[in-house]
Amino acid sequence: MAHTLMPAADAEVLHGRTDLAFRNGKYLYQIKAKDAATQLIVTDGERTIAADLVWAFGTGKLGQSYLFLQDGAYRESRVTYFSSLRNLHFTPTRALLSPRDLAEATSRPVDNSELLRCFSCHSLGANVGGQLDTSKATMGVTCETCHGPGLKHVQAMEASQLQQGIGDEEGRQLIFNPGSLSPGDSVDFCGSCHGTWWDVKLTHMVGIANVRAQAYRLLSSRCWGNGDARLTCIACHNPHEPLSKEASSYDSKCLACHVASPTAKPDNDHPGAGCPVATKDCITCHMPKIEIPDMHTAFADHFIRVVRPGAPIPN
Repeated sequence: MAHTLMPAADAEVLHGRTDLAFRNGKYLYQIKAKDAATQLIVTDGERTIAADLVWAFGTGKLGQSYLFLQDGAYRESRVTYFSSLRNLHFTPTRALLSPRDLAEATSRPVDNSELLRCFSCHSLGANVGGQLDTSKATMGVTCETCHGPGLKHVQAMEASQLQQGIGDEEGRQLIFNPGSLSPGDSVDFCGSCHGTWWDVKLTHMVGIANVRAQAYRLLSSRCWGNGDARLTCIACHNPHEPLSKEASSYDSKCLACHVASPTAKPDNDHPGAGCPVATKDCITCHMPKIEIPDMHTAFADHFIRVVRPGAPIPN
């Protein structure tokens, strides 16, 4: 997460690549290194637009999108790098099959409010008085992104350790601890970057498109009920550790709510019934990976449910 934003010139997925290209009709898109910069080059066969990319959003493990400046204003490249393709394709939700002209085919304008939303999830300190200012911003998601300003916390803990050999409670209180939030607030906290219920409703995102809004999908699950600490984002994902991709590593999380056998009776501590099909790799059936076409990859659907063959993806 510390590498979700960087200067485009530092984007490793672009280094040494001379074959990044995508064609949409008469429009040919390329990204190439030129001197110390990385350029987006778009041509319609007669005219060409070339722009030095400024910012790269995303680590590149799934994909990476780009911003550049034109006449002092930011614009988003119409193409994104996707690791599954090892090449370029339309930026998610920005496909334009019949652009009016070369300029529209190349990019789209990004206004200040959208810029602030993008940078607020991918960096720290870029919003200065309601305006974008990257001069002192910290790139990527760091400790203070979730915990708030930490200088006083660090000073207090270090002073205590020097004097007593351990940290003290006062030092811990000088930093925000998201783990203390209620279940609903906890999921909304993570959802501020990963898609809250309101984000989906206000943008009218439906069906397969909102599978990427994990917080929304989780809260839509029947087992969410009125909220349960065993079902929050951080109950399954430790934000201080790499994401586990092994299905079996989540079984213990499922069994924190469900009884382990279909013959066992649910109780207050384990209100969820046992699965009659299996007792391991639960998420492969109940949180299946769904391919999102414009992302060119599959995402685990956090709408926890019994998935029926052929059933439509719930909203």
